[in-house]
Amino acid sequence: MQNKNFWVRPLPISGIIALIGILSYLITIPFLDFMELKTIDLRFLSRNLIPVPTKVVLAVVDDISIDQEGKWPWSRSKIAVLINKLSDAGAKVIVFDIGFFEPSNKTLLYSIDKIKEKAKISGIKNQTFIKYLNNLKNNATFDKNLAKAIIESRAKIVLGYFFYLNKHDKDQTATSIEKENIITSQYKLVRFKTKKPEDIYIFSSDSVETNIKEISSKTDYSGYFNIIPDIDGVVRRIPCVIKFKDNLYAPLSLSAVSAYLNQFMSVEIQDFGVTEIKIGTIKIPTDELGQIMVNYRGKEKSFPHIPITEILNNKADSKIFKDKIVLIGATATGIYDLRVTPFSKVYPGLEIHANVIENVLKQNFLFMPRWASFFDIAAIIFFGIILGLILHKISAIKGIIAGISLFGGYIIFCQFIFSKYGIILNMVYPLTFFLLTYLVITIEKYMVEEKQKNFIKNAFSTYLAPAVVKKITESNQVLQLGGENRDITAFFSDLQGFTSISEKLTPVELVDLLNEFLTEMTDIILLHEGTVDKFEGDAIIAFFGAPNFLENHAKTTVVASVQMQIKLKELRKKWAEENRPLLKMRIGLCSGTAVVGNMGSKTRMDYTMMGDTVNTAARLEGVNKIYGTYILICESTYKASKDKISARRIDYIKVVGKKEPVNIYEPTGFTEETDENILKTSKEYEKGFCLYQKRDWKKAISCFNMAIKITPDDGPSKTMILRCKEYMINPPKDTWNGSFSMKTK
Repeated sequence: MQNKNFWVRPLPISGIIALIGILSYLITIPFLDFMELKTIDLRFLSRNLIPVPTKVVLAVVDDISIDQEGKWPWSRSKIAVLINKLSDAGAKVIVFDIGFFEPSNKTLLYSIDKIKEKAKISGIKNQTFIKYLNNLKNNATFDKNLAKAIIESRAKIVLGYFFYLNKHDKDQTATSIEKENIITSQYKLVRFKTKKPEDIYIFSSDSVETNIKEISSKTDYSGYFNIIPDIDGVVRRIPCVIKFKDNLYAPLSLSAVSAYLNQFMSVEIQDFGVTEIKIGTIKIPTDELGQIMVNYRGKEKSFPHIPITEILNNKADSKIFKDKIVLIGATATGIYDLRVTPFSKVYPGLEIHANVIENVLKQNFLFMPRWASFFDIAAIIFFGIILGLILHKISAIKGIIAGISLFGGYIIFCQFIFSKYGIILNMVYPLTFFLLTYLVITIEKYMVEEKQKNFIKNAFSTYLAPAVVKKITESNQVLQLGGENRDITAFFSDLQGFTSISEKLTPVELVDLLNEFLTEMTDIILLHEGTVDKFEGDAIIAFFGAPNFLENHAKTTVVASVQMQIKLKELRKKWAEENRPLLKMRIGLCSGTAVVGNMGSKTRMDYTMMGDTVNTAARLEGVNKIYGTYILICESTYKASKDKISARRIDYIKVVGKKEPVNIYEPTGFTEETDENILKTSKEYEKGFCLYQKRDWKKAISCFNMAIKITPDDGPSKTMILRCKEYMINPPKDTWNGSFSMKTK
């Protein structure tokens, strides 16, 4: 049975949850944001590894190189040799993920300066000595060697530095020299489409660690190598813009691409943040903070790693560096910049820059498009509407299948566009509120169904078999409010002479007797999964085949009726011993189509039956009085049960309210248990009835008398003898079809 109010509940419920989901998405929930980051990592791991082209090569200070070349850091003369080797090999751009932040041999230089200062204080003016100290100072640094290598290199050199993003990291104000040292990493073109660019929130710094001027001034390219992890410590993006003293600066990776393509960098900023970063014509998608998602190609060493010692000792294939961007940095244990990425908890920071460079060169970006937020919100609404529409209409199993299909389908869709197009759509918010909607609607549906089941149990348990009630409560499709056409067998019974019996008993005795009778008869009905419609005094009205389906309700009803008569016979023996009245019951059965359902008012209704089949059964119960029988059934009931029940045709009659006559039958017992005398009686009766329909009244009377000899109290034979005698005096019309019209109900 469906609760009509439930049909309108799921949509408001899903709508409310969707609204909560949208608000949560807009204000953001830290935990869900954290989980969304983890789904991005899983998308990386689920994606096939991307083959890496050879435009980027890593020259690494690895453990092998340290074993061969000595403890790090090496002299800058050795770095100068490395530049020369790479330049000669045809490298197009050489990028340093290491810094030259202090002069080399700083202690020796400090000592020479102290000697010069002491000589001056002591009044030593020997120019030869002063010149010696100056020459010693000039020859004591290898910075000039490195500077010379940078100048003479045919490859473009990109130097790295870093900003202090935390004000407490370095308590100082940037000097003009430091600003000058990093001027080569400034964006050449900056477009502010806002009146107050200073109010825009992007990464900014007040201090910087730069390369020494003697080195930084020898190249036109530089960039910061700051990497900022997400809240969980995983590096998924790098900042492409950092504001420093009213100027905007670019990272090492973008500066390397700019040098490689020989194109300048530009940035556009609006009220809400960074809107566009370009290198020449290449547009780089970033978020409002100017961060680019790193589209990792795969695990560590997805790019070629060449030990520097092999380059210095001419053991590396020089062809690998031809027209390439060569990144120089440390990967040796204990000295390199360890980072956590979606692929590993130990990942060289150098290779992160390599991934970004390759992303830009191949224009193979990961990004959240401008419409992503609208899509995410639409997904939350879509899931709410879909679940609200379908969950209440389908079973729990189908609901689980539908839920898994939608849930899994969305994951597959997000993974597909991530792998195929580099588009990142939010998975956690839509799926979280999808699950919430599913759970709430499922719980609501469960509670409503439990309420329906309790209603059914309370309403029907008193007049339905427990097995029937169980079937109804297990499927809300079995029983529906209102009427429906069903094929059933209607059952009507009444006690013979109950009015006169009741007059002889006290009210208490009458109630006790009637309750015992009704209990025993009802138990048999329920045992055969019949439905008790109502009790009307001593009368029982029931039906078989609704609300539950019975494969052969007609046979079941006749079997139940015969068993009821057998049980009543046993009760009469008991009542005779108790000196109580002996009850006899008349039953009328008819099988066919009827309207069955809950009928009445909204506040008071009965599960009952209506229709011609019902009326016929009621008439047959009364017809028993005429023939002295106790069970009469219609022809459809007889045909469906004759393999189990022995029966004889009684008459061809027109009951009150029906125009067409019907054959009526009297069940005489179970086929395998029928008494021989009953069979003989039925045979003689059938002969007499055929003669009766042929108007051979005398021969018919003879057959009926023969039946009475076999069974002296055979009521139908006595009735038919009287009717034949009447027809002998007043014969029926010539148009008579052998039927008898009942005058009363």
